[in-house]
Amino acid sequence: MEESMSKPFKAESRRLLDLMIHSIYTHKEIFLRELISNASDALDKLYFMSLNDEVKEVDRTGLSIRIHVDKEARTLSIVDNGVGMTSEEMEDNLGTIAKSGSFDFKQMMDQAQKKDEVDIIGQFGVGFYSA
Repeated sequence: MEESMSKPFKAESRRLLDLMIHSIYTHKEIFLRELISNASDALDKLYFMSLNDEVKEVDRTGLSIRIHVDKEARTLSIVDNGVGMTSEEMEDNLGTIAKSGSFDFKQMMDQAQKKDEVDIIGQFGVGFYSA
């Protein structure tokens, strides 16, 4: 009788992520939609937090997403004034493939039966990596 053995599973995470992103996002310009969706979710989260007195009252007309194009530097910047991320949230959400802070927020709202108050877009945790 042979003894069973276990070996660690190995993966080249950069290539795996590249493969996953390219299979999900077939058009190279999709990254822009994904980053704008992330900005929109940040605005919705901030507004929701203001409704629950977690932050001071937010004037919805002041919420914005701006796109800056710098042809000389060859950069495109998407800037919003929504809720930001702490360094811990950045490590948790950006440092873990397929971990979505928006999905977690959406689940929390569902449990609190407040899912109709805002419309969160993100759910898969890969939009950021499409850029």
